[in-house]
Amino acid sequence: MTLLSTIRGATWGRLVTRHFSHAARRGERPGGEELSRLLLDDLVPTSRLELLFGLSPCLLALRAARRSVARLLLQAGKAGLQGERAELLRMAEARDIPVLRPRRQKLDTMCRYQVHQGVCMEVSPLRPRPWSEAGEASPGDDPQQLWLVLEGIQDPRNFGAVLRSAHFLGVDKVITSRRNSCPLTPVVSKASAGAMEVMDVFSTDDLTGFLQTKAQQGWLVAGTVGCPRAEDPQSSEIPITSCLEFPWDRPTLLVLGILLHSICSQWKGFPTEGERRQLLQDPQEPV
Repeated sequence: MTLLSTIRGATWGRLVTRHFSHAARRGERPGGEELSRLLLDDLVPTSRLELLFGLSPCLLALRAARRSVARLLLQAGKAGLQGERAELLRMAEARDIPVLRPRRQKLDTMCRYQVHQGVCMEVSPLRPRPWSEAGEASPGDDPQQLWLVLEGIQDPRNFGAVLRSAHFLGVDKVITSRRNSCPLTPVVSKASAGAMEVMDVFSTDDLTGFLQTKAQQGWLVAGTVGCPRAEDPQSSEIPITSCLEFPWDRPTLLVLGILLHSICSQWKGFPTEGERRQLLQDPQEPV
């Protein structure tokens, strides 16, 4: 039995912290020679936790501090870490989070061969909050509030992609139906490029009642329809407006996410095409 296999809990955390602190005092980059010694292939799964994977999800989860973090797992093989990976180490050190360095094959198995970018964390689950905690907002507070309402999205990658777009386009809150909807899983977080870790996501058992309540408070509830044909009669009760002509002049609940780009382009802080391309770019897989 090796020395490392006998180190557990706080003892391991103190060892990691001591190594990093000595390196920092010598002016070395975090994750240098000391970190390269901290290799552990015999990782024991921790119950009641889930494995978050990917650089952006793990980094944003640490920044948001919404989850309890048991261990940070960084792929072994490099003597030094730079950029966002070095930031991960610094934050883990500041919070006394144990840092382990398994080989890539072990991370591949633990993540069921998802794209983990050499970074994983054992964390507590993240769940939507009740929509009653979303807070009251009247139409006079901010006429360009935009809440995204998602009903019945069951595919985790679709859910993550919508959250990713919603976050970068400036959506204020996301409301989901509690039933028949995908939970906030690590796959959703990865597909969202970590946006799930920092967005305000709420849920409700009565989505229809929620929409009716907000409409009575003066909110506009907007949905989407297919392009009507010329011979189709238009309902006088539910007007149809082109997304390019949508008047965003009061708080709006947007059901699904199809109109996000067209509506949010009216916002004065809306990013340019080049900025959006950069924001939506996920960090590349390390070589």
